[in-house]
Amino acid sequence: MRKITHYQVVGALRSAVFNSKIFYADMMMSKRHKKEKCMGVFGSIKDKIFGKKAETAAPAGQASQPVFTAQSGTAAAAIAAGKAAAAAAKPAPVDVEAILEAKVKAKGVQLNWRTSIVDLLKALDLDSSLAARKELAAELNYTGKDPDGSAEKNIWLHKAVMKALADNGGKVPADLLK
Repeated sequence: MRKITHYQVVGALRSAVFNSKIFYADMMMSKRHKKEKCMGVFGSIKDKIFGKKAETAAPAGQASQPVFTAQSGTAAAAIAAGKAAAAAAKPAPVDVEAILEAKVKAKGVQLNWRTSIVDLLKALDLDSSLAARKELAAELNYTGKDPDGSAEKNIWLHKAVMKALADNGGKVPADLLK
């Protein structure tokens, strides 16, 4: 029977710990890559227009509710105070048109972001390739039969992006939602 020395045990443990750190780092990189991949093209568009939300708001269930006491006056006053607080907490809509105009102006090139999905993506410094537009179409549930890259599909994509931005709190001009 072979004896295992203390040094062999320590060496094996060190090796296991070192290898696990490498594995852990690879795992974390993989999670980060998956998170970025899962965000998708529309998530990137939202981040570029609305900004990344670093600060987190209090969950809806934890919002401060007015409490009626004998000293606070009437119940109607308490309800009105609660509605005013809720209205103040609601974020203002983001002016999509102003943000895109500023980005195009800063680029110093002429981009027709109002009608072209390709120019819209370029204005936001995002990938405007056919593959990216295919991915965006899948995210926005495109079910048409137009071939990839067709004018009809690109027009649908542009309208769908504008509608989705409006649905997510963006102030989009009415002519772009038709």
